[in-house]
Amino acid sequence: MAVVARSWERALVDLGFSVTTVAGSGRAQQIIPGLSWPAPEPMPSRIETVAALGAALADVDLVIVENLCSLPLSPNASDVVAELLTGRPAVLHHHDLAWQRPHLAHLTGMPRDDPAWRHVTVNELSRGQLAERGIEAQTIANGFDVDESPGEREPTRAMLDIGPDERVVLHPVRAIERKGVPAALGLAEALGATYWLTGPAEEGYGPTLAGLLGSARCRVLHTPAPTGMADAYAASDVVAFPSTWEGFGNPLIEAAIHRRPLAVERYPVAADVERLGFRWFTVDDAEGIARFLDMGDLSAAVTTFHDHNAALARSHFSYDRLRRELGELLSTMGFTGMAIT
Repeated sequence: MAVVARSWERALVDLGFSVTTVAGSGRAQQIIPGLSWPAPEPMPSRIETVAALGAALADVDLVIVENLCSLPLSPNASDVVAELLTGRPAVLHHHDLAWQRPHLAHLTGMPRDDPAWRHVTVNELSRGQLAERGIEAQTIANGFDVDESPGEREPTRAMLDIGPDERVVLHPVRAIERKGVPAALGLAEALGATYWLTGPAEEGYGPTLAGLLGSARCRVLHTPAPTGMADAYAASDVVAFPSTWEGFGNPLIEAAIHRRPLAVERYPVAADVERLGFRWFTVDDAEGIARFLDMGDLSAAVTTFHDHNAALARSHFSYDRLRRELGELLSTMGFTGMAIT
């Protein structure tokens, strides 16, 4: 079990629920090291983890499991959670599934199912794949603050020593193989722009990333957003998101909310989202992106483009929509405002 997704946590509080968050590490209210991935050293015994998690869940009416019973990165932790939840009301919130990751596709037996549980996916592709495996699920798309205040462009660029005429390609991801760092770098090079990668290298990608950034033919910024992602979007000129796979991909919607053109690789879930009508560029269309940027933010065509995408984000991915759908799901389970972890 991991921390309730931030959008879900907010929606649950708005619905009148008392929420306690539990995780192996991070910002949760209760930390149980045996749930952590990567596994801590020394690793707590299974008995210790069962006892700690059992105590955490003792007075809880409903448990929401964020991806831990979906993607078996820590099989022992997943087994402990599934066993403790047997026969107990729970929502298994699936962001990724084992067969969707090539290096995990050989693993079987997850997610488990139980008559007391409900399965929720973040996309229709996963819901259909679960149905093929005999597990009924409901899709509740991620929710976003569609009314978030615009970030601060000039102060953020000044902090990063970005010049007034310097174009910036923002790549708001962790650096791992499937995130498409070479393609995003290539776009920045083709635009004569600065490449800004906000996330760290993970999953052993560090040496590869160092080689790519060291040989880049453009300026490179590899640093987190100094004052938050709203400011990062504001400071950028185009958002690159050339992932080959994502369970969803929040930058698809965040770019629309923050009125930035998005350059994508059309991975399966992105293609489903695009069918709603979003207007995006492909990551290899540097010429088209350059023409768009040259028109300027105040041009009628650019304003219409961003208004269109922002309206779709508001219609399909708002917190209000998430809160409504989550409330309806929990109502079918008999919950209208109880303690949830």
